[in-house]
Amino acid sequence: MVGSTGLTDRTLVARCRAGDDDAWNELVARFSRYVYAICVQGFRFSPQDAEDVFQDVFAKVYEQLGRLRDDSSVRPWIAQLTRRTCIDRLRSARETAAEDVEPPGVDDRLAELDEALTVLETMATLPENCQEILDRFFARDESYRTIGEALDLPAGTIASRISRCLEKLKAAMEDSDTAPRPVDG
Repeated sequence: MVGSTGLTDRTLVARCRAGDDDAWNELVARFSRYVYAICVQGFRFSPQDAEDVFQDVFAKVYEQLGRLRDDSSVRPWIAQLTRRTCIDRLRSARETAAEDVEPPGVDDRLAELDEALTVLETMATLPENCQEILDRFFARDESYRTIGEALDLPAGTIASRISRCLEKLKAAMEDSDTAPRPVDG
């Protein structure tokens, strides 16, 4: 996947391994929301516990990056490190080690977070006007009128702009072969 800096995950990891501090900062920035979301949404940790896990995960990423077999697989690798760190934290908080400490539905929630990150990363490749209008409508839940006022556009054109930008997003996701799989249900 390509991030907002234009670097693929593979290139970013290679630069981190070469000791590039800017690449390391980009790696943390690229995956920080993802790690935090796994902790808070997937495992229902408090913000304080999520912050502790976040620190542990990125310390492990830094220490173990050399063990990653495929540099382009950094996202699933970070997700697995985060998951294991969350499970370890849950187990250490219990007096007896329970076999199943994960909250119910954690697999589904982690799949949703992974898909959301894919959409967010792909959105970053769209023209800025599309990023803005899609973010305002879907992430900020703004009305057509509010978006129109903010972007100095007639409210009547907002729906067609959203539709065109969604088509661009769909095409970008298909081109990158990372389109989220339909969720059964």
